[in-house]
Amino acid sequence: MSNHHLRFRQIHLDFHTSPHIPGIGEKFDAKQWQDALKLGHVNSITSFSKCHHGWSYHPTKVGRMHPHLNFDLLRAQFDAAKAIDVNVPIYISAGLDDVMAAEHPEWREVTVEGRYGGWTAPITNAGFHSMCFGSDYMDYLCEQIVEVVRMFPNCDGIFLDIISQGECCCKACLAYMREHDLDPSKAEDRQACARASLERYYRESTAACRCDDPNMPVFHNSGHVTKGDTDILKYFSHLELESLPTGGWGYDHFPLSAHYVDKLGLDYMGMTGKFHTTWGEFGGFKHPNALRYECGLMLANGAKCSIGDQLHPNGRMDETTYKLIGEAYAEVEAKEPWCDGVTNVADIAVLSTEAEGAGAGRNADNGAGRVLLEEHMLFDLIDRRMDFSRYKLLILADAIRIDDELKGLIDRYLAGGGNLLLTGKSGLRKDRDEFAFDIGADYFGESPFQPDYLVKKGDRHLFDDKKVSVTFFDAALVMYMKSQQVKPTTGEVLAGIRNPYFNRTWEHYCSHQHAPDAELSEYAAAVRKGSVLYLAHPIFSIYAAQGAVAYREYAANAIRLMLGDATVESNLPSTARISLKRQAEKNRYVLHLLHANTVLRGGRVHLSPEGYVRDSNPVEVIEDLLPLRDTEVTLRLPETIRSVKLEPQGTELQFTQADGELKLCVGEFTCHQMVVMSA
Repeated sequence: MSNHHLRFRQIHLDFHTSPHIPGIGEKFDAKQWQDALKLGHVNSITSFSKCHHGWSYHPTKVGRMHPHLNFDLLRAQFDAAKAIDVNVPIYISAGLDDVMAAEHPEWREVTVEGRYGGWTAPITNAGFHSMCFGSDYMDYLCEQIVEVVRMFPNCDGIFLDIISQGECCCKACLAYMREHDLDPSKAEDRQACARASLERYYRESTAACRCDDPNMPVFHNSGHVTKGDTDILKYFSHLELESLPTGGWGYDHFPLSAHYVDKLGLDYMGMTGKFHTTWGEFGGFKHPNALRYECGLMLANGAKCSIGDQLHPNGRMDETTYKLIGEAYAEVEAKEPWCDGVTNVADIAVLSTEAEGAGAGRNADNGAGRVLLEEHMLFDLIDRRMDFSRYKLLILADAIRIDDELKGLIDRYLAGGGNLLLTGKSGLRKDRDEFAFDIGADYFGESPFQPDYLVKKGDRHLFDDKKVSVTFFDAALVMYMKSQQVKPTTGEVLAGIRNPYFNRTWEHYCSHQHAPDAELSEYAAAVRKGSVLYLAHPIFSIYAAQGAVAYREYAANAIRLMLGDATVESNLPSTARISLKRQAEKNRYVLHLLHANTVLRGGRVHLSPEGYVRDSNPVEVIEDLLPLRDTEVTLRLPETIRSVKLEPQGTELQFTQADGELKLCVGEFTCHQMVVMSA
């Protein structure tokens, strides 16, 4: 594993081009290419060797050059970019290849049902075809990679795309399973075969990329960085976090990925797109303010920036696109000195349910992340291999059951003075239904009721917080997912449960949904004993599913109770975001303040009965950037701060620092503001 230092202003230039389109690259002009890159303030652009269709965009002795391309387009792009000091990583589609799917159907993924797997199965469907990494296709792919790196030895890396492997039952995979005593009728054995094929892919493709240069940068794109799967990082030089907010990822996906990869020791970039929707959208443009915010969000989360575009088949760059990108990248260029070589400052660690193999759809991780982002708490998303001891609070969200190894890690963390928040089934032993830690209550299984209700109980409860109006919680609060039944023993009860009269069935129902019983349940909703707080509901999954403010504030009160003094507090609205970075080489902290209102527009509509275009879906849109005024921030830092400035403006900001607290106020900012505190 090498640490490749990335540039800040990247373009990922898609060029997936049908064989039925003539005149490929005929309007490419080196000066027009360079002018577009300058207009966009771009200093790195990923260009195509081979696309998903399977065509190469340069002469090749291994693959198939696009039938309507009559010159070396990649070389022309490469030389024009290098002439103006723009880096050029080279793209190769690894997992999809329509040309080879047609020539060698035996190299395609095959499902256990005997159908072709991957992105599209029916022959009559439009779409790309998935190849099997366990087949001889890997030899072909590696020969392509070697050819490219020898044609372009001074390229700035190889980007390999669509890295996944299904439970394939092609001829090669069946032979592998026979040889290794695996039963293809068993899903776990097919998955073992798939893991072996994927490992072969990583090993052989990376070796091909570095056949001549052991330091050749390599990135393998799967569209998502899988939490906990760190063994594969030895094959990566850096990370690119694909996360197009309008393309289905949403605006909370990227921060969670960044909060995890920050600790992996690799430089990383965020990847959004200029599209209103997602990849391959010619003529789709998001508002310039959206790109400004998205780039600010990347910088605030310690990432370099990448914006996706797609080149027209004729090879001419779109000036409108690069004017749009340039508005955002001009701001990035001015901010770079305060965004390189930074590390995240965090009070809280969320142990990833994804990394623990728990929780379908990563709902618990997503819900916890949203609570923390909207409440402006500093956190990291971690796996069990990472150091727990640096955090004041460890959260196990909703679904993490405890094995002996994890129990030992958490016991040491608690013994060292840490605090633990458990919710839902988290904290139960993996092999039996009892708690692995003393939560001050006994366990009696999962509640038979869904939903039930959360109520106040005792003189102290989780509804008392200076940020929350107590009247907001005066009534019973419906909780839509099942709670766990716990009876308090030595713990302090901080919230109670009220069951419904009955579950809604054909025999018993009340009104349109449900109704709470008048009597309080014998089971507790929240129990605290010392440094451990347990919440019986899967509150983070509920918040991810329902989004009610009451759920967030209940969870936030629990977090604040266990956290104590936070490193950062502010009066920002929940739509704003905050992060704190340490730039050790410069002996300074960089506080990032961000704000944009996202609006859900569009809807689920079938646009084309014949399937010529994709159906539409609601899209989070950023259009207006409204200024925030009088943003008050309190920071608790170990160093004495000698100066505070707004950057990149260079404006001195008044502040006070006494009794361990630094207080400042930003009079007004729009979109993204950095506050730099030098020790």
